[in-house]
Amino acid sequence: MKPQYRELNFLKSFLDYGVFLTALFANFLLFSAAWAWCVKIRNVSPVDAFWAFGIGLTSIFFLWGSENLSLAKIIVSGLVGIWALRLGGHLALRIAKHHPAEDARYLVLRTLWGNQTKRNFFFFFQAQALSVFLLSLPFYFIAADPDLTWRWSHSIGLGLTLAGLIGEALADRQMSQFKTTQPSVEAICEKGLWKYSRHPNYFFESVIWLGFFFFALASPGGWLAILAPAAITYLLLKVTGIPPTEAAAIRRKGDAYRDYQRRTSAFIPLPPKKFH
Repeated sequence: MKPQYRELNFLKSFLDYGVFLTALFANFLLFSAAWAWCVKIRNVSPVDAFWAFGIGLTSIFFLWGSENLSLAKIIVSGLVGIWALRLGGHLALRIAKHHPAEDARYLVLRTLWGNQTKRNFFFFFQAQALSVFLLSLPFYFIAADPDLTWRWSHSIGLGLTLAGLIGEALADRQMSQFKTTQPSVEAICEKGLWKYSRHPNYFFESVIWLGFFFFALASPGGWLAILAPAAITYLLLKVTGIPPTEAAAIRRKGDAYRDYQRRTSAFIPLPPKKFH
């Protein structure tokens, strides 16, 4: 079968795949239960950990629901499992450490929403469920691929994903060590990766998702998976990542952080002297 017809047939049957719809509704149920629990403990911060674990579970559900497992499918299921456990565990421990204090982002939403807070957070949690489902789609494309051979894009995906996982874990560890040795809220971490980027953890998160895209690229319709790293990068750069994080840092650290902004790249690790 010619490649273009193979891809068209794949896309035609895309919405008929049972695992696809099962995952969608399972995420809505999971995040409904998560919302109910967070309302009970009066802290919605755990939604961040649910988000990471949800992507891992959904992706592995797609991959291991495949009729034919391949080396690529087995490896990428291990990689996304490691990603979910590391990030989800990191977030869960941080949230538990600060409980009952709630993340500043959600405190702002509570102020904005007033009497509609409980209802609006329910829809917010459902939006998280939808984002989990959409971000898991690269793994659906990988799972549905009937070709079991290892291809060049799999090698690129493996290299990028491993580099991203190692870089993000190192950045988080360096920041945790810094906070332990420099408990002052006005101190600025400029050690290790943080000397070259103000948000190296966000940069390597984007690298991870670019790696997952390359794993999906060889599959029929896999080019659509570019939406996952594009969405992640956009959110980190413009919405839930850098903007609120830096606004909070400036409030706490003032001119010291503004100086750090001037000499240090916001995202891509680069030599500080380029920003003098």
